[in-house]
Amino acid sequence: MQRFQQYIDGAFEDGAGRFESLDPATGAVWATMPEAREADVDRAVIAAGRALRSGPWPQTTATGRGRLLYRLADLVQANAARLADLETRDTGKIIRETSAQIAYVADYYRYYAGLADKIEGATLPVDKADMEVWTLREPVGVVAAVVPWNSQLFLAAVKIGPALAAGCTIVVKASEDGPAPLLEFARLVHEAGFPKGVVNVITGFGPSCGSALTRHPGVAHIAFTGGPATAAHVIRNSAENLASISLELGGKSPFVVFADADLDSAANAQVAGVFAASGQSCVAGSRLIVEASVKARFLDLLREKAQAIRIGEPLDMATEVGPLCTLRQRDHIDSVVAASIAAGARVVAGAKPLDREGFFYPPTILDCDGVSSPSAGTELFGPVLSVLSFGTEDEAVSLANATPYALASGVFTRSLTRAHRMIRKIRAGVVWVNTYRAVSPIAPFGGYGHSGHGREGGLAAALDYTRTKTVWLRTSDDPFPDPFVMR
Repeated sequence: MQRFQQYIDGAFEDGAGRFESLDPATGAVWATMPEAREADVDRAVIAAGRALRSGPWPQTTATGRGRLLYRLADLVQANAARLADLETRDTGKIIRETSAQIAYVADYYRYYAGLADKIEGATLPVDKADMEVWTLREPVGVVAAVVPWNSQLFLAAVKIGPALAAGCTIVVKASEDGPAPLLEFARLVHEAGFPKGVVNVITGFGPSCGSALTRHPGVAHIAFTGGPATAAHVIRNSAENLASISLELGGKSPFVVFADADLDSAANAQVAGVFAASGQSCVAGSRLIVEASVKARFLDLLREKAQAIRIGEPLDMATEVGPLCTLRQRDHIDSVVAASIAAGARVVAGAKPLDREGFFYPPTILDCDGVSSPSAGTELFGPVLSVLSFGTEDEAVSLANATPYALASGVFTRSLTRAHRMIRKIRAGVVWVNTYRAVSPIAPFGGYGHSGHGREGGLAAALDYTRTKTVWLRTSDDPFPDPFVMR
């Protein structure tokens, strides 16, 4: 039984309460976690505010912030095996994915380390001869980062990296579902030598922790990843502190396959898009929109690949699909799949819960053509693919955009001109063409509509953690002119 602590103001401590964490592969308790409540949140935000205004952090140059981030990146890389093991144990995400992803997380910190001293203001050529005018980029303030359990070290890095590069301080709330890797990550922050209070890591439940954090008067910016329903609460909470907000929310991403595509390659990408990470990804390509003339052939390919997927113990490197993170998620998926079948969806693969301990659900394919299927419109956050078909390009676009979400999308075609038309017409923040689920620290990521707003990754993310100060310097020695006329 492992016991984790929270990290506030440079010290490791227990929270106001404790709760148990389950191993999704067995359903058994494997660790206990600190439960932060309102008093813990208050101390964390006050510590972050104090570190922002006084002590070594505001005196640290941008280059110095970059050096600390480089050190953190090296520590993440050196401890990747430990972090990956914890993420797999606490969330059920397979070890082959957590190992690769956490190693890549170090590159995100390196990117923002290099960017820290490149967040620049500008000199403005104003229309007044006796004025010099320029802008400064200053840290926005204390950041509240609310991170879900899935890909949490990655989703934390795209908030912590740019926030620290910009000079902010931060309170990170890890999800109560599987917080172990982020609580362990706090030890690397401590080892890297960040001043106390600059980074704080807590976990707890929505009403007593998440709500207290997002409405706290000391918070200037909220960076939230999660579902639209919770985001609505976050937005309402922000009315109390008028914090700026960036939201990376859910998706029901279209995966459009034209008849001229390399079907085997597209099928591999579709498997990656919806069955990797057991479908527990905001960019999951969970709506297959396939040209009618190749639908039967493509579904045969997908069925074969889905049935060959190795389901098993997530700590086994040979496993390709592990359990879902929570029992409630598995039960929710099973109920929506059952409702879809009752509404007329045809089962191509899966759709029956596995008879084994743990929170497993098999890769499932539902042919939803011609029916109003719950699975085709609901973000399930699991290994379930809903299949629709089209006859014309305009129909493909209409089906792709028939959702309030607008996060990611995929287009598979050999036609360059068609690809460009689809890129322009699909309503999504990310369009992958003949590939899927690719990311880079250099490339902005995010959506709009019910998928949120703001961007993570790239320079755009770092600028979200700054505010612009404009400076006017009068260069004339003449007396100040008429005070009743705006210059």
